[in-house]
Amino acid sequence: MKNGTVLSEAGSQYAKAYAAHYTARDLAVALQTYMKIVASYPGTREASNSRAQIQNIVNTVVPKQELMDAQVELALAHLGHEGLPDAGRTPAESMA
Repeated sequence: MKNGTVLSEAGSQYAKAYAAHYTARDLAVALQTYMKIVASYPGTREASNSRAQIQNIVNTVVPKQELMDAQVELALAHLGHEGLPDAGRTPAESMA
């Protein structure tokens, strides 16, 4: 019954994270606990739900423009580009 034990442990941890998030409003504890669930139980439904809750916390605490800038930089890094060479230019201007 090891699989059931893992699922119940993941469920218990998720319940603690959720309570910290929505009842106690302790976003730091909730974030930390959700991250531990993702690391410890990666293939579970609780890990999937924790990823969604992490995104909810990020969207709550990080200003939208800062989040967008970080996401663009991350995408560029994965595409092998550095910085924003054409920032502020339209695609037509970039191709001219």
